[in-house]
Amino acid sequence: MTNPIQTLGKSTLRVGRIGLGCMGMSEFYGGARDDALHIKTLHAAVELGVQHFDTADMYGVGHNESLLARAFKDRWSQVTVATKFGVRRGQEGEWLGISGRPEYVREACEMSLRRLGVDTIDLYYQHRPDPNVPVEESVGAMKKLVEDGKVRFIGVSEFSAEQIRAAHAVHPITALQTEYSLWTRHVETEDILKTCRELGIAFVAYSPLGRGFLTGAISSRETLDASDWRRSNPRFSEDAWAKNARFLEVLRGIAAQKHATEAQVALAWVLAQGDDIFTIPGTRRIERLKENLGANDLVFSQEELADIRSQLPEQTAGARY
Repeated sequence: MTNPIQTLGKSTLRVGRIGLGCMGMSEFYGGARDDALHIKTLHAAVELGVQHFDTADMYGVGHNESLLARAFKDRWSQVTVATKFGVRRGQEGEWLGISGRPEYVREACEMSLRRLGVDTIDLYYQHRPDPNVPVEESVGAMKKLVEDGKVRFIGVSEFSAEQIRAAHAVHPITALQTEYSLWTRHVETEDILKTCRELGIAFVAYSPLGRGFLTGAISSRETLDASDWRRSNPRFSEDAWAKNARFLEVLRGIAAQKHATEAQVALAWVLAQGDDIFTIPGTRRIERLKENLGANDLVFSQEELADIRSQLPEQTAGARY
């Protein structure tokens, strides 16, 4: 089991192409928090060769950053942690909208630094563009954080091609984080991936396993915990589930041929789209972490990749959000 290390964009950050998305350790996917278990998973990830850990200030209203602080207090030299700002929430978890105001950028960064217990954030993302604040103003504030030594490199998340160019013109963008998977391929047709490549920006794919759907491990939406946000997600509705089952049929066939799991095939497909693509599949369990890392051992020929595309449904049922 290997996790090849590469440079993230034009930065000096060196990470494996399979990282770990930590959001589910705090909320959204149901079940009670189990910090002790999740810290064991985080430690196991480091031991298995994972360096790239992704969090955000809004995950668990700060809980996720604090969890990583506890897990990595004596391991900071072994990890690269990316966090995000921009989606504002109240202390009770209420949603307060998106903010990219320069004064808020600094305030959010200071709070993340305190929760993480570090002096500098490795990679700091604007979680979503603020429709009421020009991208240039938000990134200008992030640039100042770099100049002040509070942030090493900056990234953006869910930006359009035009917004990526505008941001990059203010300060070099190290990474774009956006959803990308077998059932979410808009980055290919909206010039987002193309723009990243033109500018030398790494692409970090979140939800490369379709929020668990593409693993084949969820037998039905009824098996999801009552508090699991996927129960209200359009792609997990009863009608969409039936239509999207075609993706699983394709994955099962390939998995059987490759002697792999559906999750490994889905993840390996994303990695096969280019050496500049990094992934941050989320999991709370060590066995799933090991399974995901096994995707590094899968290799597809160009003919196999073309065959997979020819089998995929043209459309995915249900909106992403």
